[in-house]
Amino acid sequence: MSYLIKDISIIPMTADDYIIEKGYLEIAGHEIRQVAEGQAPEGGYERIIDGTNLVALPGLVNAHTHAAMTLLRGYADDMPLMEWLEQKIWPLEAKLTGEDVYWGTMLAIVEMIRSGTTCFADMYFFMDKAAEAADRTGIRALLSRGLIGVGPDGEKALAESRELIRQWNKSDHGRVRFNLGPHAPYTCPPEYLRQVADLAGELGVGMHIHLAETASEAADSLSTYGLTPVAHLDSLGLFEHPVLAAHCVHLTEEDIEILARKGVRVAHNPESNMKLASGIAPVPRLLQAGVAVALGTDGASSNNNLDMMQEMHSCALLHKVNSMDPTVIPAYQALKMATVHGAQALGLADAIGTLEPGKKADLILVRVDGPHCIPRYDIIANLIYAGQASDVDTVIIDGRIIMHKRVIRTFDEEEVLERAKYTADQLITR
Repeated sequence: MSYLIKDISIIPMTADDYIIEKGYLEIAGHEIRQVAEGQAPEGGYERIIDGTNLVALPGLVNAHTHAAMTLLRGYADDMPLMEWLEQKIWPLEAKLTGEDVYWGTMLAIVEMIRSGTTCFADMYFFMDKAAEAADRTGIRALLSRGLIGVGPDGEKALAESRELIRQWNKSDHGRVRFNLGPHAPYTCPPEYLRQVADLAGELGVGMHIHLAETASEAADSLSTYGLTPVAHLDSLGLFEHPVLAAHCVHLTEEDIEILARKGVRVAHNPESNMKLASGIAPVPRLLQAGVAVALGTDGASSNNNLDMMQEMHSCALLHKVNSMDPTVIPAYQALKMATVHGAQALGLADAIGTLEPGKKADLILVRVDGPHCIPRYDIIANLIYAGQASDVDTVIIDGRIIMHKRVIRTFDEEEVLERAKYTADQLITR
């Protein structure tokens, strides 16, 4: 299908602060054909969308989440991370079924689409069901089956991961793909991590791992291995492969140098880290070192939403007050972390993250005529400091209109909400 979005403001994310105040986008099939200023050529379009009072920007990338944990939203709050995991989350997760994960992921996708996310990186269980949900809804996803090496199912999980990658990574153009998901250094012993790294090399995929999230994790790593979590993974050879490292809160200067030198991508989760009191990641130093720092929400059980508009806002404000410098993480940088860096973090920079000809047509149209967006001195500042999820009007993924005028077009949202409520009730009483 070919269509035109006309009379629209565009933030292509191709150069710092570059904005097309009034222009048009042409989409042909799965790709962007043209992004330009001025009036669009007439005729030849199967559909025309009027972009008046809208701004087009690349779809937001949620670089770290656990989608099906929407079912655990509000189940256990205001607790330290390890107490929260060991006493509340892990026991309930042990009762999950594939059907639970399917509807929990469907619920997450509704929430993400409604707040402008077009692509997400997920690590969880029953990931064949998460893949089915992503495939059905039209969202772009990079999924990984969580791998825990200290339990009895470590080898089984590796075999399942191999099969998922074989099944879903069939094409360079696949919208739903898989990599490997070793949970964390404290749940994956060194020999198991070596196995994961070897498998990543064999299959030609990357890894998604939690890293240096808490002070206790860093202290335990030094006590056990004589190395920080980052240096420990480096010593095992994990960073010889593409790695997406979530959190990276407790880092030394040497850790930052390793991450930059090895090209490790970082998923920063400011709201989850604040809520669990894990600390504040040294994002300004990471960016200065050249690390691609993306943004993630983490799971809805520790955030408690999957709203990337809010995540950008929190990121910008958190690092300003932490550094006592109002110039740190300016609005454009926050938006870049959620788009350009998000694409880089997932290994998709050649396909998404910017609006330019030849890229996949993953974009969102955001309303800028609400009272909180007027006056419009700086459209990017308005998006980051005043924008809301409810401003997202239209979501286009892979050239397909997923949501238009706040109505999801590719599946029945009401069905998802009802089934998710029922599934959560059954899980708690199981």
